[in-house]
Amino acid sequence: MSTRARARVAPDADADADADAERQGAFRPREEGPTDLRLVPPALAAWATAAVTLHAPPGWAVTTVAASVLVAVVLLAAGSRLLPARRRPAEGARVTAHAVAATALCVAAAAGSAGLHGADVRRGPVPELAREYARVVAEVEVTADPRLTRPRVSGSHTAPVSVLIEAEVRRVERAGTTARATRAPVLLIVDPGDRKRTATAEQQGSPWPALLPSTRLRVEARLAPAREGGDRFAAVLRVDGRGGPHAVGGPSAPQRLAGRLRAGLREATEDLPQDPRALLPGLVVGDTARVTPELDQAFRETDLTHTLAVSGANFTILLALLLGPPGLAQRAERRGLAPRLGISLRATAVLGAVLSLAFVVVCRPDPSVLRAAACGSVALLALATGRRRSLVPALATAVLLLVLYDPWLARSYGFLLSVLATGALLTLAPRWSEALRRHGVPPRIAEALAAAGAAQALCAPVVAVLSARVSLVAIPCNLLAEAALAPATVLGFLALAAAPVAMPLAEAVAWCAGWPAGWIARVARTGAAMPGAGVDWPGSWAGAAALGAVTVAVLLVGRRLLRHPWWCAACALLLVLVVVQPRPLVRTITGWPPPDWRMVMCDVGQGDALVLAAGEGSGVVVDAGPDPESVDRCLRSLGVTRVPLVVLTHFHADHVAGLTGVLRGREVGGIGTTALEEPADQAAAVRGAAAAAGLPVTRIVAGERRRTGDLSWEVVWPPPGDHPVAEGPNDASVAMLVRTGGLRLLLLGDLEPPAQRALARSPAARHLAGVDVLKVAHHGSAYQDPGLVSLAAPRLALISTGEDNSYGHPAPGTVEALRAQGAAVLRTDRDGALAVVPGTGGDGEVEVEVARH
Repeated sequence: MSTRARARVAPDADADADADAERQGAFRPREEGPTDLRLVPPALAAWATAAVTLHAPPGWAVTTVAASVLVAVVLLAAGSRLLPARRRPAEGARVTAHAVAATALCVAAAAGSAGLHGADVRRGPVPELAREYARVVAEVEVTADPRLTRPRVSGSHTAPVSVLIEAEVRRVERAGTTARATRAPVLLIVDPGDRKRTATAEQQGSPWPALLPSTRLRVEARLAPAREGGDRFAAVLRVDGRGGPHAVGGPSAPQRLAGRLRAGLREATEDLPQDPRALLPGLVVGDTARVTPELDQAFRETDLTHTLAVSGANFTILLALLLGPPGLAQRAERRGLAPRLGISLRATAVLGAVLSLAFVVVCRPDPSVLRAAACGSVALLALATGRRRSLVPALATAVLLLVLYDPWLARSYGFLLSVLATGALLTLAPRWSEALRRHGVPPRIAEALAAAGAAQALCAPVVAVLSARVSLVAIPCNLLAEAALAPATVLGFLALAAAPVAMPLAEAVAWCAGWPAGWIARVARTGAAMPGAGVDWPGSWAGAAALGAVTVAVLLVGRRLLRHPWWCAACALLLVLVVVQPRPLVRTITGWPPPDWRMVMCDVGQGDALVLAAGEGSGVVVDAGPDPESVDRCLRSLGVTRVPLVVLTHFHADHVAGLTGVLRGREVGGIGTTALEEPADQAAAVRGAAAAAGLPVTRIVAGERRRTGDLSWEVVWPPPGDHPVAEGPNDASVAMLVRTGGLRLLLLGDLEPPAQRALARSPAARHLAGVDVLKVAHHGSAYQDPGLVSLAAPRLALISTGEDNSYGHPAPGTVEALRAQGAAVLRTDRDGALAVVPGTGGDGEVEVEVARH
């Protein structure tokens, strides 16, 4: 009896001590037992069951439900206290039986929910009509915010921007048949009426991207089957976007309110600089319509894309503002807004619930936002209690409920990353933080490092599957961005709330929020610009397993290194060198770029991008390729920071779409182009990029001569005015004869045989005989003029083309004809980037350095 009395008194004494410490403003962490993992197996079992059952045959779900329920009943009966005492199992066995029974019931529930959701994709008239590619009139309800496809280079053109809208078909009618009621999830693809339009639909003032969820539309569309496999849509509806949407029912009141708030935030940020203007709506409500492809790529390279999506971090920041720092929410000195305003704990809980509801409404009540609210609620539990033992069960409960509510989350990479990141923060981060503190790292720095490192360790394998790349700058970039994320989010939400009632105030708050938002953008751009920002990695689950093994090995080695500060410093220095890659060190190790390079043909895939050396750190760029990242990477590897002139030989996308990569962070003197501005959309895009950078655009014609340092060139095509053979953009390409380092280089753009023959008969032809290097026209296509090739008689022929391209470039006949003229032929699809270096033997000898893949 006395032992029991002492057991009751000890906690009371500890509580009195805690209370005394609290009154003195001290903080004593609550002692906790081992982590409660009982809900983890049911949550994981439900997750796996939902993922498998969604696309299983219809009878699979019924069989799984029946079998799981039967197993649960048997186990519960076996462990029941109603059995005679002599037949009851031991206490441990009964607990195990109950746990397995609970898991079986969760499996049954997940199988039933997934079976019903999967049936929505297969049943009804929509899938049948989709298999026939039928043209229908359908009444659909929008279920998510419309989003825009990114401009994509396809050969010489840029694919037009389409609007993607998730919706549900409520009624469908085929010509000559009766309308049928149904309920099938579909994806609307709204194509622009003019296939040459490539500007975003937002810029064109299209009404389609402005549609709000819950709006009902009547559309004429052609049905098509959805992608096989894990797609959650019963069909795809292709809609002609030339006519505006025909609404038959307006959005609901909450969606109208959310739409007004989101539109107010966009208006409040209208006058901010480009990056904050694009980022702030994304940070606050996940509106990424203004984020450029280049900025989006920078966030992907640095693993900061989670800041552009509505995540639990947004919700947690708002609740922290309300409740205060972790561990203090239930103490007398808690420091949030609620206690400072004299609001009780119960009223604070109600306010937290109202804030949660408002967050879901404004950010759209779709599954991704609900996932964010659930994960944010787990963090709320940490803020409210300061206890970590209850957090893993809370996360497991959130996973279980969300998977039962929307089984499609079981196949979502975003959901997987959210759970892994939250789990890392709850399990690994506290231990790592404690270990770092034991080795003398200040507490706040230890917590930040542990949180970023734990999340990266668990999420990196999944990210590698999605991007086939591992970021080496993710942890430092996330640490630097984290400092600005909270003020940007809080100020962004204040601007969101103020916009409907006081736009000047909202604009002022948005201006303040633009500073931390701009900082996050600079962190992303700076990190992505590092030469060693990431390494390529196999984009498969085998690659993910390999990365996981590497991560475990690094962690095991890291534990030992913590005991040796000098070794830690050496490893950190090595990592910095790998990421920064100082040019002298890289040149010493790899030999690239060669010290005296004169021209480099960049490896940009199926396109053209050349750099002519114009002095230390300076180069004239001829064409920019199809991808900004590829040409930017090439210029960075060459150390080119100044570009006196960008020459765009013609306006096909595989030559000009990468222009923004050339302009990124460099001093550019101007842009020279051909006079034929076709295709018109690409010419407009070039002029838009030039205007944004404040650069002049001039026309280049034959006869022009320019010099910069020891680099000089003469334009030999196209002639001034209209020319009878210049029937298209290729024949209007700018062709140049370049002299540098004692070498003569002939760059032919994409000239076709008619223009090549005219060039061979032009006055400039006398200068073209016996060149050292020929940049072969049109990626080495079969359409070449033998007369011009014979006249040029190059020693070296370079072909820029993409690996395994669908055009058959370079044509075998072209390669053989060049070799027959005595030329050595090199091509970027096999040899990588190519550097032309003057030989040391005199007499115009040519050497070529090759950077291989």
